[in-house]
Amino acid sequence: MYIIRSMRQWTRVGAALVLLALIAACRLPFGREYEYEEQLYLNVDGSASVIVDASIAALVALRGLPLDASLGARIDPVQIRTLFESMGCRVLRVGQPWSRHGRRFVQVRVAADHVSRLDACGPLGWSRYTFDRKDESIRFDQKVSSASGTAPPNVNWTGQELVAFRLHLPSKILKHNVRRLGDNTTGEIERGNILTWEQRLTDRRAGVPLDMEVTIDPQSILYRTLWLFAGSFVAAVLVLLALIWWTMRKGRAMRMRQAGSGTIT
Repeated sequence: MYIIRSMRQWTRVGAALVLLALIAACRLPFGREYEYEEQLYLNVDGSASVIVDASIAALVALRGLPLDASLGARIDPVQIRTLFESMGCRVLRVGQPWSRHGRRFVQVRVAADHVSRLDACGPLGWSRYTFDRKDESIRFDQKVSSASGTAPPNVNWTGQELVAFRLHLPSKILKHNVRRLGDNTTGEIERGNILTWEQRLTDRRAGVPLDMEVTIDPQSILYRTLWLFAGSFVAAVLVLLALIWWTMRKGRAMRMRQAGSGTIT
């Protein structure tokens, strides 16, 4: 009976711990919340795509887009696509709008054949992109200038909202300036080849400078992985062939010994 009671107690403790973990995860299931976020996916050939996740209010205040930021306003993805395309963007996708903290949000994905041409897309035009490829490295730099809009009325911002610029890099990072940022901007390294710069929305609206610099390996991680996989496959085949050869050689030698001793008729 004592053992059964102990097992029940440990079961309750385990269930409580799992519940606490689920509650903690539900509080922030997708990581930090950003009022405006640009995620740039860079390739070693210079091509790139950018995912913009932002509140309508932030798009109005930071980029001056002619949108209705009120919660009751209807947000039409087709309208968003048309607006971005009219501002020189090559739009790949516009997601369904959602709401958070009483504000409407939207996601737009755009692309360019070369990252240096992203500034031709009006909503991304506050950045200047430099892509310098050499034999031994690729240097990328993004300088973000001041905001160009005016905050819409009656936005329930608290002053704690964050803006993020995230680089998804295709190869090993050799050098970066994340750790050399000032008091108004913070940086973070995620999973080896993702860099994130953060600012408060108030600082971004005030035009606090943001300069992102990174130097990466010119050979992509995917390319290295494919070569590693191919090398491993070839090595496995060679080992298998060696085992087959050794087995056949051993069997032939055994038959020759048996023939020499007269055991085979």
